[in-house]
Order: sequence, then structure tokens, then C-alpha cells
Amino acid sequence: MKVIVAEGAGFCFGVKRALKMAFEAARKGDGTVVTLGAIIHNPQVVARLEREGLRVVKNLDEVEGGTLVVRSHGLPRGVLAEAEAKGMEIVDATCPFVKQAQERAAQLEREGHAVVVVGEKDHPEVLSITGSLEGIATVVDGTAKLPELPEAKRYGVVCQTTQPQEHLSAVVLDLLSKSREIKVFNTICEATFERQESALQTAREVDLMLVVGGRNSANTRRLWELCRDAGCDAYHIETADELEPEWFEKKHQVGITGGASTPQWIVDDVVAAVERI
Repeated sequence: MKVIVAEGAGFCFGVKRALKMAFEAARKGDGTVVTLGAIIHNPQVVARLEREGLRVVKNLDEVEGGTLVVRSHGLPRGVLAEAEAKGMEIVDATCPFVKQAQERAAQLEREGHAVVVVGEKDHPEVLSITGSLEGIATVVDGTAKLPELPEAKRYGVVCQTTQPQEHLSAVVLDLLSKSREIKVFNTICEATFERQESALQTAREVDLMLVVGGRNSANTRRLWELCRDAGCDAYHIETADELEPEWFEKKHQVGITGGASTPQWIVDDVVAAVERI
């Protein structure tokens, strides 16, 4: 049985940067060090950070002072203002590509566009983008027709960095029937696009695809959906412990990929477990 690891599997630049900053803040150990929500969507990595002293909290009411490490998904500016008012030191580990999406959305608003964000309404990254605005943005996921939009002469579009290209394209095409002036910033992360293309290519060449990453990771889930839709058997797992021997019966080629928040050591564990099977 041949095992193929897709190119680009595992940590992206933004996640590596965020974790480096988080571990440094935790090890510095000056008082309370927290993140508002998990810094990345991977339970195993979050557990390691907790052992180093970085605590995950649900809201800032749980802390008084200390250090706030901003998760890679970013935070709404109102939350950052609340942290500053508490006298917290802020370590901004927002992914630069997410930061760019926030800035582009704010630019569109300043220019007088009604802002449309393509993404998952309740995803922390999308909340950080919409939270960078003075007004209210419309969030659409690109998988269905547009909802009723606020009346506007001009619309401006940005995208959650981990969305598939086709979702953005579908929203822009739909908007063309509603407005004669649309300004679009394609804020999809290039690394995300390349990882999806590599996973899809690998899925077309194998009998079975394993997508490794946190259950709560949106980009990992999309990788699994792409692989599944490519026509091969595909499973989304968090660790090698979830592998079932019967998955590999009569399989000759197995592909493995990992989401942007999946550490290399977990991917390596899965590869080793598959090779033992």
C-alpha cells in the first residue's frame, strides 16, 4: 500500500507565527496569560499551550489584567478596546492575511460601499472582520442565493481567508444582477488555495483520503469535503487513534493531508500508523 502526503499539509505561515508568539507569551509568565477562544482550531496544540500557562477564556470578565494573546483569527475592535480598558497587555497574533481582510473591509466601508463578507457567519475570523467596521456587514456563505441585501448603489466584497474560490465567485456573480458597481477584494489566503488544490489532486490519485485536523477547524472540514466530492473514500480524523483497519481493506493508495492548524507531529503520527496497518 502506497502512502502519499499532499503538499502543503499542516501549519500555514499565519498559524506558525501565532503559535510562536503564544508560546513566547506563555513562557514569559508575567501574570495571567489568556486567549479569548482557542488560538487555533486544534485541541492537541491548545492543550500543549495550556500546559505552558496559556489559558483559554470565553470572555474577558473572567480576567483582571494580565496579557491577552489575540488568536490567529483576530478579534473585533470592541473586544480589543475592552482589553485595553482593563489594562491588559495585548500580543496581537492575528494572521496577517486576516488582518488584511479586516483592513480591506474597513476601506470599502469608508469608500461608501455596502460591505458583503463571504464566509461562515459565526466563525471567529468573520466576526473579527465584521467587528472592524462602524456599521453592519452582510455575511453570506456562497452556497445559496443571496439573502435580501441593504439597498445600496455600491457593494464591496471581501472573503474569509479559508473559503473556497467558488464561494466567492458565486457571490460576486449573484451581486452583478443587483448592482452596477461592485468592488471585490479577493482575500482568500494563497496558502489555503494551494493546500486545497494539492489535496484535491491527491484525492484524485488515491483510493482513500485521510484529512487530519481539529473537528472545529473550518479549513480542515473543507479539505475533507473537497476530497469526498472528488469521489474517493475520505475520513476526517483528529489523531491516529481514530484510524480503523477496515478502512484500508482493498486499498492500494492512501492520501494524507492536514489543515492549516494541524501540527506536523500529528500528520507524522498518522503516516506512521497507516504504514503499520
